[in-house]
Amino acid sequence: MSDTANETAEAVRQVVRRARAAQAIADGWNQVRVDEVVAAAAWAILEPGRNRELAELAVADTGVGNVDDKIRKNHRKTLGLLRDLHGMKTVDVIAEYPELGLVEIARPVGVVAAITPSTNPGATPANKILNALKARNAVVVAPSPKGRGTCAKLLEFIHAQFDRIDAPRDLVQMLPGAITKEATAALMREADLVVATGSQSNVRAAYTCGTPAFGVGAGNVAAIVDETADCEAAAGRIVRSKTFDNATSCSSENSVVVVRAARDRLVAALAARGAVLLDDARKAALQRAMWPGGKLSADVIGKSAREIAAVAGFDELAQRAGLRVLMVAESDYGPAHPFSGEKLSPVLALYVAQDFDDARRIVQGIYAYMGAGHSVGLHSTVDARALELGLRLPVARVIVNQMHCIATGGSFDNGLPFSLSMGCGTWGGNNFSDNLNVRHYMNVTRIARPIPERVPGLEDLLGAFFAKHGR
Repeated sequence: MSDTANETAEAVRQVVRRARAAQAIADGWNQVRVDEVVAAAAWAILEPGRNRELAELAVADTGVGNVDDKIRKNHRKTLGLLRDLHGMKTVDVIAEYPELGLVEIARPVGVVAAITPSTNPGATPANKILNALKARNAVVVAPSPKGRGTCAKLLEFIHAQFDRIDAPRDLVQMLPGAITKEATAALMREADLVVATGSQSNVRAAYTCGTPAFGVGAGNVAAIVDETADCEAAAGRIVRSKTFDNATSCSSENSVVVVRAARDRLVAALAARGAVLLDDARKAALQRAMWPGGKLSADVIGKSAREIAAVAGFDELAQRAGLRVLMVAESDYGPAHPFSGEKLSPVLALYVAQDFDDARRIVQGIYAYMGAGHSVGLHSTVDARALELGLRLPVARVIVNQMHCIATGGSFDNGLPFSLSMGCGTWGGNNFSDNLNVRHYMNVTRIARPIPERVPGLEDLLGAFFAKHGR
């Protein structure tokens, strides 16, 4: 190991040592004290002036997204998480099941390494910090290099709030110095738990670092609009979702699969809301601009539709004030059809299906290329179709008649936990299929006491088998 690598590893060890000392203090807190610390960390980002400063810094440093939506995201995601955590027991006994003789006790995991992306350099660290603190852990954030300044400012605000309530600052830290792969890898090795959100390379590194880890799968959401859908409502939801923070969310739609009978109605409704369907020549030009050399260009990630139109040389569209989404007709999927993948921008692939079964088949093909495990949107009045998608598609969530990028990560009008990290199950190479939440940040100790013995008879369990097949 080089001298520089040794210095990096030692600097990370020093941070983790301080985190362990602070966590030892938190381990002795009661629920009231834990909730006070969580409230202090939440107010650090919820206070409107600080929220705006973080949002402006995030856009200035990363060049991704837009300030107003980041303000909304910082507020909504943090407020929603506070709602989820409010009144939740995470200290001492958290559940009792007398009929089973079981008692459950919440225990911290220790020091959490929080790997966070440049797309959400304020909201994602805040979410992970609150969950970690609620479970009495310390947390060390490894931001993306571009998100370092925003993360540092967030921690500055959190530490100021901790000072007000005499809580140890070392409960919440970030990697020291420059953010490098070597420093992030060292942190993952030293921590007790890794929670990784962002690129699949980061997730793979987390899963192979030797420390228990939760990582998320790739996004590439498709939404189905069937022949029964309210196309005006569906178009409104899709455009709002696709343009929120310039489509930086992994939960933004990348493809819309519309049943042919609804195609014209939906395209007209999308056009009325600023979505422009490009012709074949412009589609080819946009593809060249977005994937020069076969890799998605940083010049389009998190940019507005007008900015992307300018990059592609569409001067008239770039000047169109009402332009919000660029759409391209697509009929296939896979590496040779890059519009079928994740685009991290307000660019939408439009597929036309013969019927609902064909729409499901198209989505299955898209996810076989990219996005398996994440979620699918459904705009329909036939409720049974949601169950069919849940039974047959490789997805952890079916989002019905909602603004997908808001609903998937928890919303005030659905029951999913508020999160910016969505597990994609084994379909997406993950070990969980939930929205990452506080339960993933704690250990649970179970006390098992004896109960009256319950031994079933063989016929109770195998009677149906014996009746059908004999003994």
